Amino acid sequence: MRILVAGATGVLGRAVVPRLYGAGHEVLGVSRRDTSDRFLRDTGATPVRLDVFDADATTALAAGERIEAVLNLATHVPRGNAALRPGAWRTHDRLRRDASRALATAAIGAGARFVQESFAPAYPDRGPAWITEDVPLEPVAQTATVPDAEASAKQVTDAAGAGVALRFGLFYGPEASGELLAAARKGRLRLPGEPGGYVSLIHVDDAATAVVAALGVPPGVYNVVEDEPTTRAEHAAILTELLAVRRVRPMPRLLGRHPMLRALARSHRVSNARFREVASWQPAHPSPRTGWREVLEVLEVVDVPG
Repeated sequence: MRILVAGATGVLGRAVVPRLYGAGHEVLGVSRRDTSDRFLRDTGATPVRLDVFDADATTALAAGERIEAVLNLATHVPRGNAALRPGAWRTHDRLRRDASRALATAAIGAGARFVQESFAPAYPDRGPAWITEDVPLEPVAQTATVPDAEASAKQVTDAAGAGVALRFGLFYGPEASGELLAAARKGRLRLPGEPGGYVSLIHVDDAATAVVAALGVPPGVYNVVEDEPTTRAEHAAILTELLAVRRVRPMPRLLGRHPMLRALARSHRVSNARFREVASWQPAHPSPRTGWREVLEVLEVVDVPG
């Protein structure tokens, strides 16, 4: 397939593009700078300049390049304490709301499949209950534009195309977890919420294989998370053991009440069963224990116990 990837050089895109090329696809990756161009060429893709907010430009490119699938993996997540500042999520929200609409319009015009990045923490707090795709979303603050992004995927399906939205858990991996690991080594778990509440993660490499698998699934919305969500207390214990530190403690409860952290402070025991079934996909890292062990080995942070 000829595939256009927005967000091709982000954390997820950098893992997706080589896998698309390895699967035999022709990849056009949206790029804004020369260093990104080099990465794309080195991984078998063709860099293109494109304003992803411009529906006319995206439609013209998709039609002119005979694009068969459009992947919107573009995000702009503020780092660290910057995420708590007013307006910090403005660009991210525009990508989810406006860029997704423009790219969906391009997919419709080209008769292409459309895959949209989405976010599982938009679900409500369900305590220890499993969360499937049938549970209605309850977006707040930084998840407010999740429904807009998913509506773009549905727009493609409603136009007799194939629109897919992937509700990813929280990403982690060698390139995505520096701040979390640095805090954990100092004894803090940067995951807000009650210790007994669940958190659903996904290793970036597993998220990438899910994106590739999504090229062949029926239209719809799918959860993409690990097989075994853990409580925050269990997660803290895993990192305490693997990092060989005295103790990793959860974040103070007060921080979990901040409007920009409220969604992340909920209990989300998310099920990936539907996507596993339709895509014949399974994560290589089924639990935080196996995933974090590999991350630390890659980073050579510690002599990780077997």
